[in-house]
Amino acid sequence: MDVAAALELLAPRLSPSATGVRHARRLSGGASLETWAFDLSDGTPLILRRRPDGALPRETALPLASEAALIRAAAAAGAPTPGVAHVCEPDDHLGEAYVMHRLEGETLGRRIVRDEAFVAVRPWLARRCGEVLAQIHATPTDHLPPLATSDARGELARYEGVYRDLDARRPILEAAFRWLEAIAPAPPERPVLVHGDFRNGNLMIHPDRGLVGVLDWELAHLGDPAEDLGWICVNSWRFGEWRKPVGGFGDYAELLSGHGGDISLDRVRFWQALGSLKWAVMCLMMYQSFATGADRSVERAMIGRRTSEAEIDLVTLMEGAA
Repeated sequence: MDVAAALELLAPRLSPSATGVRHARRLSGGASLETWAFDLSDGTPLILRRRPDGALPRETALPLASEAALIRAAAAAGAPTPGVAHVCEPDDHLGEAYVMHRLEGETLGRRIVRDEAFVAVRPWLARRCGEVLAQIHATPTDHLPPLATSDARGELARYEGVYRDLDARRPILEAAFRWLEAIAPAPPERPVLVHGDFRNGNLMIHPDRGLVGVLDWELAHLGDPAEDLGWICVNSWRFGEWRKPVGGFGDYAELLSGHGGDISLDRVRFWQALGSLKWAVMCLMMYQSFATGADRSVERAMIGRRTSEAEIDLVTLMEGAA
């Protein structure tokens, strides 16, 4: 059964007044996930997130039922998330999937940092990101689905292993691994829920209401709250507005103040540097998939070229620390 037909059958379970769906359309599709937008016949706007039959999840990606549970838990803690309407069952004929309410706003980072439409919300967006991360990090962990736990040294070791397997020889990355290993902070006393990919591009921003939804929870885990704070500061997520370290729209002080002032800037900047190193390794992975013919899309080759951008960021961070 195709997706549109399955959604037609599911519609009455999503809303008592719905008899079917309209305007079902696929928005995107990566190697393992699809996103569909559709409207119920009663006008309710929804999103379907699904893993198609036969698609293999990323090694660190959560099952979609776990992802939906985390979204609900974070929402209960006050974080803005798209409301989960339904977690699919085998009888729904949609495979591994869930349905959430569709939010109104923008996710394209370049528009968020540059378009006139967002000029009113940009000045307070960094502080709001800190506030939302504080809500996510305060989510009770006792009843969450099973999650991996990571810390600074564990992440360094994991990405260095990937880098070695690529058989790459990049002097700047070699230096960055040794530098970060020498300054890695101890694990937090109490690991918290970490989103894992909290950055400009995974945030739904409304031109009047600001941050209305945190998206893409597939990399969530337990760990250091500074990991999320550092990741949004990686230069690659500033979309050309490099002078504003938080997402291309704000400053460190605003982000940290919004979070509550409980985490040091040094710790955040460590995770920012580790984020740049991780992104450099990811870019190398994408280039290798193109070079070996595993994925001949131009996108893979283009992203692979961005390794050098991450290396420039790392040199700047290492020089600044010195």
